[in-house]
Amino acid sequence: MATDYDAPRKTEEDAESIEALKERGPAKGASGLDSDDADNPSFDLGGNDLSDVELDVIVLPQQDDEFTCVSCFLVRHRSQIDHETDLGPVCRECSN
Repeated sequence: MATDYDAPRKTEEDAESIEALKERGPAKGASGLDSDDADNPSFDLGGNDLSDVELDVIVLPQQDDEFTCVSCFLVRHRSQIDHETDLGPVCRECSN
């Protein structure tokens, strides 16, 4: 569908108020789950207080076959190098 960007925009009088939008309720098709929750519905925190829980995470150092992109700062496999700059390697994704 084509969009006419030269057409006049709605004025404040035309726009619905926040109260009117709240009264109307959630949009059709909207669910209580976020899209991230839809991918993993079995994972539910249930409103529990997790402030006293400690999570142990093992962080591995950068391996010999990995590099850090100087543009996005992500650690990637050597096969993802596109080119080298004066600052360091750039990955294929950032070179586009």
